[in-house]
Amino acid sequence: MHSSQTHCAGAPLVLVQLTDSHLFAEEDGHLLGMDTADSLGRVVDLVLAEQPRVDLVLASGDLSQDGSLESYQRFAALTAPIDAPARWVSGNHDEPLTLQLACAGTERLAVVTDLGRWRLVVLDSSVPGSVPGQLDAAQLEQLDAALESAGERHVLLSFHHHPVAVGCSWLDPIGLRNPEALFAVTDRYPNLRCILWGHVHQEIDGQRNGVRLLASPSTCVQFAPGSEEFQVSSEAPGYRWLRLHADGSIDTGVSRVSGIDFVIDYSIKGY
Repeated sequence: MHSSQTHCAGAPLVLVQLTDSHLFAEEDGHLLGMDTADSLGRVVDLVLAEQPRVDLVLASGDLSQDGSLESYQRFAALTAPIDAPARWVSGNHDEPLTLQLACAGTERLAVVTDLGRWRLVVLDSSVPGSVPGQLDAAQLEQLDAALESAGERHVLLSFHHHPVAVGCSWLDPIGLRNPEALFAVTDRYPNLRCILWGHVHQEIDGQRNGVRLLASPSTCVQFAPGSEEFQVSSEAPGYRWLRLHADGSIDTGVSRVSGIDFVIDYSIKGY
């Protein structure tokens, strides 16, 4: 059932972004010293405590660290307590064919989702075998068509990789390779309100040409803002909530769990 069928007219849409969960086939898999399944479970508990109603859950890439079917099944099970439809996005650690298998029979990979006065467009910026991302011509054509046909709806766009510099010297080169091609499409449409991404494991809130640019904490390990070289932050796992109003305005914030202690293990490479 679509939330749009049950949504109260006039109330803002509530979207929850869970990103970069990096789950493993093994239940106790650790990334950089953190038990990623445990931390995702704690973030989900926080969502349940803070959000009485959720209209959509957006998982914006790197759901898995190892691309295993078991890791996607674990993600589905850990997030199931949130009673809302979900949209999943592929990140550079995900295995797209396995992700598709895990989503068979669901609408998790739908490119366009209409909810009330809003349209969510989800693109796949992952490139097989590559850490940086790219939006190919077919993706950009889908975006153009979705913006063109949105009617009175406001549009929120999401994919995994960052389309603008985030101020970390080591991260900036591994974002979206062709942001100029993306902006060549989006700059033509005043109905685009927000671009939301993952990948950077930190909170970003900026603007470009009147469009809100947002990135969010990982549900596991955080990256240190402003870092020259790869550096993990001591900030806790978290999620982003968004309230999407009928007039196109957005309220949003980040919420983090408390009480997670872990020792950073820098011997794990692969970013």
